[in-house]
Amino acid sequence: MGEQHGRGDQSASSGWRPRLVALDIDGTLLTWVDGAQAHEEVPPAVASAVRRAQAAGAHVVLASGRSPHAMTPVADRLGLLDDAAGPLWVVASNGAVVFRYPPLEVVHEETFDARPAVSAVLQHHPEALVAVEERGVGYRVNRHFPEGELTGDMILADVDELIEEHVSRVIIRDPSATAQDFIDLAARLGLHGTDYVVGWTAWLDLAPLGVTKASGLEYVAHELGVTAHEALAIGDGRNDIEMLRWAGRGVAMGQAVEEVRAAADHVTGTVHEDGAAQELARWFPVDGAAGA
Repeated sequence: MGEQHGRGDQSASSGWRPRLVALDIDGTLLTWVDGAQAHEEVPPAVASAVRRAQAAGAHVVLASGRSPHAMTPVADRLGLLDDAAGPLWVVASNGAVVFRYPPLEVVHEETFDARPAVSAVLQHHPEALVAVEERGVGYRVNRHFPEGELTGDMILADVDELIEEHVSRVIIRDPSATAQDFIDLAARLGLHGTDYVVGWTAWLDLAPLGVTKASGLEYVAHELGVTAHEALAIGDGRNDIEMLRWAGRGVAMGQAVEEVRAAADHVTGTVHEDGAAQELARWFPVDGAAGA
């Protein structure tokens, strides 16, 4: 069961129906399945609900902290590639990169000078791992990240080399620290000139100031002639907070931490309960008649 939360809730009885559906990936569309070999998968009910939204005419936009090359396989897996609908709009790297797919064509990118913020963090976590995206290949890193945390190839380089030019995103990871350690550190440092978000672990994403999933979605909405009020957004992480507040209806997944839930209009089921499918069924039900 979901719960109402945060701002005034939209309802089908008021005539509202989303024209843009913004979907986080990890923990929203994708869940990890344990077994002989753990793997990520999109539950059938979730994939079906997302395709119903697209078939009903909604613009489905994937919005993730993932880099572009790690998002296209999810679009493929969801079965969203429709010649009639044209290339998908995708918001990557927590809003710093907007691209169309297929083929992968970057149409908007925000970059920044990451040197001051990275230097400040490394003063407190000198053994931290640092990564920047190498588009279409993987990441350039100062040392290898734990298995499975980054997609694509990892190319070794010195930290100074990684951030000598402006970048769209920097990842800082300290496996020996906690998420709360990074939350406290970022608050103390201020990290002037950048935006940042802390993940579920001691994982810090640095981005250009003012750049979030919400800013990336605002760019897409403008291109599509859609307003934020007409958007439904679903997510579970701290990097989804701005997106949930931006959308006309923001929905947090059931496993989200309280600060994410507080930013939402509604809390749906967890990822293991197909919470995204539960929410989408309100507006794009199997029988085609939206419910309240």
